[in-house]
Amino acid sequence: MWVLQCRAMQTFDPIEILSARFREGIARAYEQVGTDADALISASRQPHFGDFQSNAAMPLAKRVGENPRDVARKIISQIDVSDIAEPLTEQSIAGPGFINVRLKPEALARLLDGLDNAEVGLPATDEPMTVVVDLCGVNLAKQMHVGHLRATIIGDTIARLYERLGHRVVRQSHVGDWGLPIAMVTAKLLELDARGALPARLDLDDLNRWYKQAQAECAGEERALAFVRHFGGNAKIEAELGEIDAEADEHLSHARRVLVALQSGDATVRAMWQRIYDVTMSECLRACARLHTLITDEHSAGESTYADELAGVVQDLAARGVAEESDGALVVRVDGIEEPCLVRKSDGGFLYATTDMAAIRRRVQQIGADLVVYCVDARQSLHFKQVFGAATKAGYATRVGAKGPAHLEHAAFGTILGEDGRPFKTRSGESVKLSDLLDEAVTRAQAQVEQRSVELSDAERKSIAEAVGIAAIKYADLSNDRVKDYVFNFDRMLAFEGNTGPYLLYALVRIRSLFRKADAEGMAFNPGASIAIEQAEEKALALELLRYPKTVHSAAEAFEPHRLCGYLYELCAAYSTFYDRCHVLKAESERVRASRMRLVALTGRVLADGLKTLGLPTVERM
Repeated sequence: MWVLQCRAMQTFDPIEILSARFREGIARAYEQVGTDADALISASRQPHFGDFQSNAAMPLAKRVGENPRDVARKIISQIDVSDIAEPLTEQSIAGPGFINVRLKPEALARLLDGLDNAEVGLPATDEPMTVVVDLCGVNLAKQMHVGHLRATIIGDTIARLYERLGHRVVRQSHVGDWGLPIAMVTAKLLELDARGALPARLDLDDLNRWYKQAQAECAGEERALAFVRHFGGNAKIEAELGEIDAEADEHLSHARRVLVALQSGDATVRAMWQRIYDVTMSECLRACARLHTLITDEHSAGESTYADELAGVVQDLAARGVAEESDGALVVRVDGIEEPCLVRKSDGGFLYATTDMAAIRRRVQQIGADLVVYCVDARQSLHFKQVFGAATKAGYATRVGAKGPAHLEHAAFGTILGEDGRPFKTRSGESVKLSDLLDEAVTRAQAQVEQRSVELSDAERKSIAEAVGIAAIKYADLSNDRVKDYVFNFDRMLAFEGNTGPYLLYALVRIRSLFRKADAEGMAFNPGASIAIEQAEEKALALELLRYPKTVHSAAEAFEPHRLCGYLYELCAAYSTFYDRCHVLKAESERVRASRMRLVALTGRVLADGLKTLGLPTVERM
């Protein structure tokens, strides 16, 4: 199992602190058990008994053959929590052996003081790794569609999580820009250019249309012809189908000749390919920027960049006996996987696996990756198991001088579904264009902003609508467990209530608005004021704030952005309850107001840091 290695740092979460103390106490009380016993610390369901409880005594009693309450007594006799909680006594034990813990308000305040700085409990690691994240993965001459959304934003957010922890991150967009399909559309454009039918200015819609035409022209009618011959048909139909099939063969042969010319560096073919590449990537990077990702042109790593390496990879695998022949093809057998990894077809052609093997070798041995994360949909799971196993067996996943191979992770994700429970498509059955999806989200957000923010200028409302629409789309995706499918619903994701992007943005706007109001009324914020945790709502908010560093670490380690999303929603919910029940600017005393303003400021700092880590745009007003 992958475990993120980080330097020892201050622990802020009381659950972590108490868990460590209880494990140590159990080890002292029962040497035969050691420190591997689970402290089983959880929030108390009955706050009048305490803030947290340990359920460790019951399972431990079975292991040591004693009464659970007696076990609980022995545990608390070996634990010192005086710096964070009230003393543990006989009265702390409830029922069959639950141990209740009540935190000291001053201890919470001390922990919040430690969290309240620019790092918010997340100093950069002093042992940074190099992390390569494979993401986005568009294809030349094809529009980005809804299927690219998850690979793009999940990948970018995982990259942001590791950057937030101080690691060196290299994004890699594995562009599908090589091979026969690309040669087909290149041949099509060369033909149009020769006839004078190619516009001087190309756009991606044109390329997408010609890509489909080229594919259709090369498809042929072999199956239809076989069907007619088998089941019968007149001579005219057979002759027409034969002509179509011959024409398709000619298109396909021409495309193969263009592929050879492209691979050989023919200037004319290469120039046309470059035009296709430039138009496609320009549109792709524009979408990435609109989605507030950090994916730029320097992160493009097309299949074309590996083309000259594939023959060498296959030759190396064969020469060292890593690969073996099978029915004329070349395969690498991987332990634990029945189906071998095919790296060269029987006709000598290379495959996606060959390119991915070359990519792993480059990413580990040249870029120096300690961790490579592939954000690709779950349908490719077998492919990556084969490729990871084959690359590790070949030694491509190990740097020279390294103690062991880099960790290769497939951060698989599920499918975006429509309301009918099927993959999200247009009414005509085609994939939804990503640009259309984003435009629709922003348009719908604009309608809501027009109603809510009539006092703002048109330019401000337009800017807010763009941020809200993009945040809604991204958060709806990221807040779902990435391995699961989810249903796309504009109304739900654009709501300003509930677990949505707009709700989180609005919470931050409310916090910023409070400080603008305080400033207008002459209430200066004192960042050095003492924090006093006196009300239940203050304690609940404090406990949520202290969970932030651990949440970011766990989200990165598990490659699961939804953990951070869930945390931020719970933080905003705790803040909302606090704000409704605890007066801030109208607090009963200056001391209380100053304390609560620090709580609000820290909440805003943590929320803004979390939203930035997720890659969600924010606004000052809404």
